[in-house]
Amino acid sequence: MLQAQGNLPDALNAYRDALTIRERLAKIDPGNTGWQSDLASSYNLVGGVLRAQGNLPEALKAYRDSFAINERLAAADPSNAGWQRALSVSYSNVGSVLQAQGNLPDALNAYRDALIIRERLAKTDPGNMGWQSDLASSYNLVGDVLRAQGKLAEALKAYRDSVAINERLAAADPSNAGWQRNLSVSYNQVGIVLSAQGNLPEALKAYRDGFAINERLAAADPSNAGWQRELAVRYGNVGSVLQAQGNLPDALNAYRDALTIRERLAKTDPGNTGWQSDLASSYNLVGSVLQAQGKLAEALKAYRDGFAIMERLATADPSNAGWQRELAVRYGNVGSVLQAQGILPEALKAYRDGLTIRERLAKTEVTSRSW
Repeated sequence: MLQAQGNLPDALNAYRDALTIRERLAKIDPGNTGWQSDLASSYNLVGGVLRAQGNLPEALKAYRDSFAINERLAAADPSNAGWQRALSVSYSNVGSVLQAQGNLPDALNAYRDALIIRERLAKTDPGNMGWQSDLASSYNLVGDVLRAQGKLAEALKAYRDSVAINERLAAADPSNAGWQRNLSVSYNQVGIVLSAQGNLPEALKAYRDGFAINERLAAADPSNAGWQRELAVRYGNVGSVLQAQGNLPDALNAYRDALTIRERLAKTDPGNTGWQSDLASSYNLVGSVLQAQGKLAEALKAYRDGFAIMERLATADPSNAGWQRELAVRYGNVGSVLQAQGILPEALKAYRDGLTIRERLAKTEVTSRSW
């Protein structure tokens, strides 16, 4: 609950309290596989919060601690499908951190190791929809790394493999909102690659296919903040292609539709840092279109609205490297408009403030290529 509310420090404390208990139990009875499995789960939960906080080295350590346990359990009983699946989850978690650190080759290896397990599980029990869904997820993760490596054709194939599975699942049970949502994600990934390939018409179609699903989900359950958030993301995707096509008025409308949703979410739960971060992102997108339209004063206001949010988030949690990086980006956005307005001293100050943050990040985490 605390993590879902965006209260990462308290969530981490709670998960670490549980971890302490499970470490003690596992030490008392090392042969109790249930307690070993529980311990692996606790390491995963701790790793998830650390990753969300941008503390990638500690997140990787926690995930690897979980992986070591799951690897032993899976090796001890290869016929236990649950432990095999847990091992695939550990591979994926490790891969997610390596990917965030910019270590794409090792991330791809981890994701492919997970994919091998999931292909085997899905083949062993083709009627198990859970295994099929896991397999589709692995294809998406592999595609994500291939895309980041610039291997767009391979990434597109992986994403389309995911689409094929998710289309079957969604068609088999149209009432399953989770599978409908997964299909929308797969469409979104296909759209990202097509957009990167310059195939904007097909990218827009893929994005709109995903949007149509999310629009239905959000309309069916307006109280579901997750569906509302994803609808905002889909508006942003559609807007990005329209912007790339030079259709700035429609792009601005799409970004503003996303902004409206995110303002409502942020107002409903002001303590949810995820909603706040999303809202800052929407202000940034609106500002980018206004800047392209030459509406510099309006663009500057939008950028500063986003900046104010990121400044609060970065100040509240200085250890969150992701938010520190986003704050640096916001300084750059503000600086670009001030420069275009000819206010060079203030533009220079904004750029230097952003540079200071990036230098600090680069010094703190030398293994990351993102800074």
